[in-house]
Amino acid sequence: MASGSFNLINLNTVNTSANHSTLQADLTDAIELEERIKAYRRGSIEEERFKHFRLTRGVYGQRQLGVHMFRTKLPLGRITSAQLAMMATLSDRYATGNLHLTTRQNIQFHYVKLENTPAIWEALASVGVNAREACGNTVRNITASPFAGIDPEEPFDVSPYALAIYNHFLRNPVCQEMGRKVKMAFSSSVRDTAYGYFHDFGFIPLIQDGIHGFKVVIGGGLGAQAIVAETAFDYLPADQIISFTEAAVRVFDRLGEREKRYKARMKYLVQKLGKDAFLELIQQEMIAVSPVIQPIDTQSWKPAGGPEWTGTSTSGFPSDPAYETWLQTNVYQQKNNNRKAVGIKIRLGDLSSEKALLLAQLIPAYAADDVRITVTQDLLLREVHADALPSLFHDLRSIGLADPGFNTILDVTACPGTDTCNLGVTNSTAISHEIEAHLARRFPLLVTNRDIQIKISGCMNSCGQHMAAQIGLHGSSIKVGERIVPAMQLVLGGGLDPSGVNYIGEKVIKLPTKRILRAFDLILDDYLNHREAVESFNQYYYRTGKKHFYYLLRELAETDSLTEEEFRDWGQPAEYVQAIGVGECAGAALDVIGSIFGDAEQRLTKAVEALEEGYWAGAIYYSYNALVITAKAMLLAKDQHCNTHAGIIEDFQEHYGLTVPFVHYGDFTVLAGAISNEEPTESFALRHYETARAFLHDAHALRQQQLQGHKDQLVITEYYKA
Repeated sequence: MASGSFNLINLNTVNTSANHSTLQADLTDAIELEERIKAYRRGSIEEERFKHFRLTRGVYGQRQLGVHMFRTKLPLGRITSAQLAMMATLSDRYATGNLHLTTRQNIQFHYVKLENTPAIWEALASVGVNAREACGNTVRNITASPFAGIDPEEPFDVSPYALAIYNHFLRNPVCQEMGRKVKMAFSSSVRDTAYGYFHDFGFIPLIQDGIHGFKVVIGGGLGAQAIVAETAFDYLPADQIISFTEAAVRVFDRLGEREKRYKARMKYLVQKLGKDAFLELIQQEMIAVSPVIQPIDTQSWKPAGGPEWTGTSTSGFPSDPAYETWLQTNVYQQKNNNRKAVGIKIRLGDLSSEKALLLAQLIPAYAADDVRITVTQDLLLREVHADALPSLFHDLRSIGLADPGFNTILDVTACPGTDTCNLGVTNSTAISHEIEAHLARRFPLLVTNRDIQIKISGCMNSCGQHMAAQIGLHGSSIKVGERIVPAMQLVLGGGLDPSGVNYIGEKVIKLPTKRILRAFDLILDDYLNHREAVESFNQYYYRTGKKHFYYLLRELAETDSLTEEEFRDWGQPAEYVQAIGVGECAGAALDVIGSIFGDAEQRLTKAVEALEEGYWAGAIYYSYNALVITAKAMLLAKDQHCNTHAGIIEDFQEHYGLTVPFVHYGDFTVLAGAISNEEPTESFALRHYETARAFLHDAHALRQQQLQGHKDQLVITEYYKA
């Protein structure tokens, strides 16, 4: 690794207040979004390019035409009472009056008009929230265990380290348009409660010789092919995690697949190269990442404290069965013995703006002004005084937020499915309601069971994280003659075991959706009647085996005696019709090579801005992007596929490297590869920019000669995803 000077990262209480610099950046994004929308409406920006732009600003197309989903970006799932109130107000004004909490610890609005998104951006900026890189091929929201900072098992609070990673990649040029998204998660202890094992990067806190550090895992993921992350480091000092992740993202940006979307995640690159070869490339990339040692100023991290309680003590309240159940399922012990964490169960993550406003008013009186959204689509209050619990329960119940069963089998997780998502196959929300109601009636004693979690996705892409659940379901279908039956693929044995072991679920059997409740009866009766003492569900599942459950459920899969009701999905009055749209991260379109030169010009403009700010590394990366995009345009003129940056660089040298005018720039693989072989100094930044600018000028002139008055060439978008 190259040595570098020490650079202390200041956290500036991100997501707590809008300081001047972050506010200005957020407002600039809002203005730019408004300008791009106007240009798009005028027809001066192509659909595909505008889609890419709005995705990186959190604006995602819905299943319904003319409206969008707007996703905020909340690192660690942290939200204050003021931010919650603002989001409730915005949802009332611009969306549906609902806040949707996601498994990525974000909040989404649905049915938002495109023209209203800049106003939402501006209002969010006033309370320290943005949506930059909330969607698209970027480094997405940095998630973490909601118990970080209060977990009795944690060696230290991972929050400042996770926020430092968030700050580092926010608006960073290395992650604005990769082949696919990158996800990172920080667990609070060796019990991987943040599910780092199915992320591109997972961080588990450790202390070695008194020094804070992390076990680092890489290349995990769910989706159609679930892969458990591999261990990159058993221990990496905390002051090296930023340089390591940037180097890894740079390698992924250069070598990651871009044409075949289903193979474009980092897990496939790690699988293709092998972990050791991937780590070796990261090591080589370190020369371009400076400084390598980047200490994180944890002293600037000030966890929010809870208010003192002067009200009636716990002993002054009469016994209430509902309160006692709530205490069992929703209240957790913190590191500080006289303080509690309180879970608020939000069914399917849908919180009405009315309830959100009332909750925002309650928070300051009972808890720290630092609420965490959980990966189970719930909320976690922190630093609640033990004597305040009865009053808190009473006030939560008065606004309909005191349901027991937080993070238990009765706390079903589900993505929106066919309600709003283009990729949804079946209705994951309606079946979730049915499952919760059925289990509450049929298995009331399981209300306190935290061993079994149920997660549902509307399709195989696993937004509901079904592969990480003891019992998971994803949307599917079964063809019966000329008709189609809505179905769910049943997945068993995933998730976090009480012992701390992580599992990826196994696909067991596909069943019609209307038979899923009977499947739950068979599964749970079998488990409860035949388990050994203190045997968890996963332990029982892996002891008995996949075949045991397949044969247990096989009769439910038979389609000879289907009723008319079973041809309708849950919550749908008419017969099921499969209508799968195109996801926002895929799809083909037409474009012109001239527009691709325009993309290169935009990167050079960004490079100039970075040079003016003295941001040498950013200027170098923007200049590198301009070189690669220019080379891509010229290759597309010869109908060459462009599916990775590395492929573009090699192919350009082969097809153009020895021809005029490009021969004057030397070997293009050396020119483009300089970004990984030189330190990010001012002189290199200036030289690389001037080279990229001249290169684009010469390429554009050659292209004009090639056209000789003819119209520019149309190409398929799938050819230039790189």
